[in-house]
Amino acid sequence: MGSLLTLSPISLAVAAPFLPTDEHQVLAELPPGARHSPDSVRALALGRLDISLSLAQLDIGRARSLGDMRFLGYAEAALDPWIRQRPPAPEALILHATILQSRHAFDASLVELDQALAAQPENAQAWLTRATVLRVLGRYPEALSSCQHLARSVDAAITTLCIESLRGLSGHLNEAYSTLAALSPALIRPEARAWRFSELGEMAERRGEDELADRWFSEGLSLVPGDLYMRAARADVLLRRGRAQEVLQLLRGYEASEPLLLRVTLAHRALRDGDEHAAAKALANAFELEAQRGDEVHRREQARFLLDVETNPSRALEVALQNWRTQREPEDLLILFRAAAAARHPEAAAAASQFVQINHMEDARLKPLGIAQ
Repeated sequence: MGSLLTLSPISLAVAAPFLPTDEHQVLAELPPGARHSPDSVRALALGRLDISLSLAQLDIGRARSLGDMRFLGYAEAALDPWIRQRPPAPEALILHATILQSRHAFDASLVELDQALAAQPENAQAWLTRATVLRVLGRYPEALSSCQHLARSVDAAITTLCIESLRGLSGHLNEAYSTLAALSPALIRPEARAWRFSELGEMAERRGEDELADRWFSEGLSLVPGDLYMRAARADVLLRRGRAQEVLQLLRGYEASEPLLLRVTLAHRALRDGDEHAAAKALANAFELEAQRGDEVHRREQARFLLDVETNPSRALEVALQNWRTQREPEDLLILFRAAAAARHPEAAAAASQFVQINHMEDARLKPLGIAQ
């Protein structure tokens, strides 16, 4: 899903550092214009919470817009003194929980959010982030409860967006879509308007209305061109509509992001223009480096790569199941069901089928796969 808006003793597994054997090996390429904050600013952050928070927010934004996870590390470094103090600063915990969410450490993120809310029970950002994490985990009733807490401290439009985004996943797709479509942008804070377009685009996809989804995602991107999630979502719509050349135009300059490079590869494959192999090799290398780092953030994309590019349904199913244990969004369901069907092991997705039925989830993309809804 798109972003909504923008210490406890937790044991996280840390992979051994990767040491290259060749001094000429390229480990990563910095996007144009990427730079660190000056050392003087980071030194100030050690003693000023307000500077630390601003610096961390800036780096989190860079991570999202550039698809470069290293910026999350820089944000974490800025927050570290304020998380280590006793008691930790609630504002720092909330931002750190956002970093953990981005790394798919969802349980750890929830622990820190609950710790922050114990200190600041009416903190709207903490409740909103908590709703986001619970939604990704497929824990919709708990996520809805977090949304309802927002009504005490934010305007009605934000609460409506939060609640209807969940109702759209749990048996009320058409009603939720109509409610958000009728919600006047004038009632929504400017920074939240793109969220509405993202939700409407997702709902239109699940309603089987790709033309409308394309329109909603396009409008959202006109407000936040750097939103990689919406760019990927629109690319998927274009691929389904047979507009692969437009996908390449949409994603030009964004190939450093694995999810977007996947769509570039699929577009080249659809066009049969001879450029698929170079893109696929770059993507395979990126997934290999992630594995060496112990990174599991792009398991969904890896499963889709294995299924649709490398035509390895058994391996795709294995990775899709690993991904399903971590997150349960509609796109995670879709790749799991597709991989299970292609590998001729539909029973492997039995738990996912039960999840769809329990939540009364509606998604037109699942019907061709024979998934009961």
